[in-house]
Amino acid sequence: MTWLQALLLAVLQGVTELFPVSSLGHAIIVPDLLNWNIDQASDAFLPFLVVMHLGTALALLGYFWREWWDFALAVTVRRGPDADRERRIFLRVMVATLPAVLIALALEKTIRGLFVAPVPYVPCALLIVNGVMLFAAERLKPVTAHKRLEGLTWLDAIIIGTCQSLALFPGMSRSGATMAGGYLIGLNHEDSARFSFLTGTPIIFAAAVHEAPKLLHMRHAAGGHSIDLPLSLAAGGVAGVTALLSVWFLMRWFKRHEVKGFDIYAFYCIGMGALFMTIEILFP
Repeated sequence: MTWLQALLLAVLQGVTELFPVSSLGHAIIVPDLLNWNIDQASDAFLPFLVVMHLGTALALLGYFWREWWDFALAVTVRRGPDADRERRIFLRVMVATLPAVLIALALEKTIRGLFVAPVPYVPCALLIVNGVMLFAAERLKPVTAHKRLEGLTWLDAIIIGTCQSLALFPGMSRSGATMAGGYLIGLNHEDSARFSFLTGTPIIFAAAVHEAPKLLHMRHAAGGHSIDLPLSLAAGGVAGVTALLSVWFLMRWFKRHEVKGFDIYAFYCIGMGALFMTIEILFP
C-alpha cells in the first residue's frame, strides 16, 4: 500500500464512518474499483482499518468531550437531578455497546471471510440494503413517539446496540444502523445521531484495542508494500480530522432536517450500491 492510497483511504474512512453510508463497505469496494494492489484479506488490512477507526474515535471523543466529562463527573462525584440524567444516559450508552462486542467475538472468523471474496458483491448488495433500511426507518417511525435520551429504557439500549452489530458486515453502516434503531424507538434525528456517535466511541476503541497490537508486529502487507507505524498513524490522523468535520456537519444537518433526514443517504447507498454492482458485473 502506498502513502497516497493510505491517505485517500483515510479521507474516505473519516467521511463514511460517520455518514450513514458504511465505511467498511467503501473501504472494500473503492480499492477494488480502482484496481489497487491491496490484499484486503491479509492480516495487515483489517488492523490498518482499525487504526483509522481509532482516529475517528478520538475525533468523536474530542467533539463530545463535554458529554464524556459530564458522564465522568456523574459516575464519580456529582449528585443531583442533572447527574442522575447524565448517569442514566451513560449507562444506556455502555449497554448499547455490548451486543456488537459479543457478536463480533462470536462471528470474527465469519466476518473476516467476507474480505476474501474475489469480487465485492456482498458489500455492494449490503450497501443497497443499508439504503433501504434508512429509507424504511423514515417511514416506520411511530408518529406519536417523542422520546429523549434520558428516557431510553434498558430494552431501547439493547435494541440500538443490536442494530449497531449490523455494521460488522461490510456494506452496512454502524452509524446508519444505530440512527435508524434510535429513530424507530422514538428519538428524533438529532438525538439518534448523538446517541449513535456516543456509542460509537467505546465500540471503535474496543475494536482498536483488539486489533491494533497486531499492527505493531506487522512487517509486510499484501502486495509486497511495507506497512509501517508512521504510515498507519498518519492515516489515523487524517481520518480523525476528516471525521471531526463530518460529525460537525452531521449534527447540524440532522438538527435542521428532522423530516426525511435519512433520505438523501438512503438514495446515495441504493444508487451507489447498484452502480458498484453493475460495474463489477460489466467490467470484472
